[in-house]
Amino acid sequence: MTGMGVEAGAQAARARALAVLRIRSRALAVALLPAAVAVILLAGAAGDRLEGPVWDTARWVLTPFAVLVLLAAAGIALVVARARPAMSPTVPVTEEAAPDLYRMVRDLADRLDVPAPSAIALTPDCDSWLEDRTHPAHGPPPAEEHHDIAGAGRQAHRRHPVAPVLVIGSPFLWWMRVGELRAVLAPVIAGTGPSAHPDIAAARRFVRGLDAAVAVASAPRREPVSRAVLAGMGWVARLLLRSCRVHAAELERGVAAAAAERAQAVDYGLRIVAQEQVGLAYAGWDRLLTRVALPAWRMGRWPSRLDAGVVAALTELSRRDRLAEGFASRLGERPACDLLEEPGTVDEAASLLAARLFHGGPAGSGPDWSPVDWSEYPDEVVDRKWRLDAARLHRVLDTMGVRPAPGPTAPATGAPTLSRVLDHLADPGTARTTGSTPAGSPAGGPAVSGPDTAPARTPGAPDPLDDEDLSGTTAPSATLAARLSAELAREEAAPSPAAPSPASTSPASDDAALWDDRALPLFPLQPPRTARELLADHLTAMVCCAAMDTAGAAPGLDWLDGPTLLIDGERTADLAPKVLTLIEDGDATPLRVWLSQLGIRPEKPVRLG
Repeated sequence: MTGMGVEAGAQAARARALAVLRIRSRALAVALLPAAVAVILLAGAAGDRLEGPVWDTARWVLTPFAVLVLLAAAGIALVVARARPAMSPTVPVTEEAAPDLYRMVRDLADRLDVPAPSAIALTPDCDSWLEDRTHPAHGPPPAEEHHDIAGAGRQAHRRHPVAPVLVIGSPFLWWMRVGELRAVLAPVIAGTGPSAHPDIAAARRFVRGLDAAVAVASAPRREPVSRAVLAGMGWVARLLLRSCRVHAAELERGVAAAAAERAQAVDYGLRIVAQEQVGLAYAGWDRLLTRVALPAWRMGRWPSRLDAGVVAALTELSRRDRLAEGFASRLGERPACDLLEEPGTVDEAASLLAARLFHGGPAGSGPDWSPVDWSEYPDEVVDRKWRLDAARLHRVLDTMGVRPAPGPTAPATGAPTLSRVLDHLADPGTARTTGSTPAGSPAGGPAVSGPDTAPARTPGAPDPLDDEDLSGTTAPSATLAARLSAELAREEAAPSPAAPSPASTSPASDDAALWDDRALPLFPLQPPRTARELLADHLTAMVCCAAMDTAGAAPGLDWLDGPTLLIDGERTADLAPKVLTLIEDGDATPLRVWLSQLGIRPEKPVRLG
């Protein structure tokens, strides 16, 4: 039954490939039709058969038109054949760096009776796929350089389509056991069988070429002539791509169905367990990137062992997830990263690539873009982040003219204190930004301390106070949140040494580059933070700074939630609700009680970053 399913999927894929090739043939026939008619007219004139003013006019009109059509068709065909298709950014893994991994892949391909992948690469994501990199624009195919992966029994690479590259998600290597990784990769590697069919390979090359031609036509050009030529070429390429879209999609479905059926016989029972680990890995990897790596990237630091960190994050997540019961027993098995000769080096390369893809950092380390080890993360990232946020908060309060409330506990030196922030945000009347205007507000504006009450904004930009996210907050909170948003926007708009420059990221500067750095980040992790979130983050940072400077607290790292405050070695998990109460209701009592219980003194000066 499995063999019948494999054959049915393969036949469906081949049928769709032939449909794509027929579209290519029809496009060629349309391009040659004017030339064929012109040849007939010229031959008729030479044989004294098609004579007369009508035939002469047809020859004079159609012959130049046929030449133009042939030239245009030749140019489009050249662009389609030579344009560089989009390639996934990956970390290449040579056989010398991972002989055991290559051996496992080769054995799996032999068991599935399919060609082995031509090479292996890693991607900083929870996914695995096959990728064809044999396009002429990319130079010699990988199999000609690493042909030994296919074994001595597979020869004549030049007479058959070269097998694609196997791309493996790097989190899988660190979290999964060897048997689980083998089970996950089985259906992926099985896809090299249909890829070796000449018709399927030709159809895929044609579709990728059309897609690359559309990208070339969409590139900005200043010259009117080149814009017109590229516009025409892009129109033809899009028309052909739309014609091929349904057939190409069905082709890939047929290939996937055939590969899945072929892999049914390989580690079927283990594949069920492995798929559970795939879902767990994706959840933990997403939490690690958004809550742990992203704060470091925003500060110009990139964690150099992200894949090792995902093991810690997923272990913690496993303890909280009912679907991951029995995880401790599997941790005793051999991890898949043992298939690498130097896991630390590969992890560092994948971590830097993740920072480039998800945040847009430069390709190498520098004074404003340096790696950070997990042991240094609390001091180098968490502490610094909190103090920088606290410094920004007080800088905004200074521009607003907010002064510390008078009293016996007020600092005589004007040093930054948490009391200054609490006194400003505390609103005894619980006046909100929605509804009636707070008493004492000049000209309908929010009631704040100091002469400068209107938040600065760029001309033409929406007023931050009109953001729906600020509805339900007190007037001081709304004004301060808008000010923080504007200040942070100005800082992010300023050129940063850590940002990649166009000169250093041009594709021409690196012949081996398979992707364009100028569009970084390719996969942004999170949308911009709202004004309410920014204010909550800055207020939390100020509380944490006061706790560290007056109560002996310490910065910490939670693998799933990111930066955390440790008091007496225990994580504090009840701070966020009290911060939100102050922002939304103007009620500082819960937060002040919490500070008093932990011995944190808000009137004491704190050190800012």
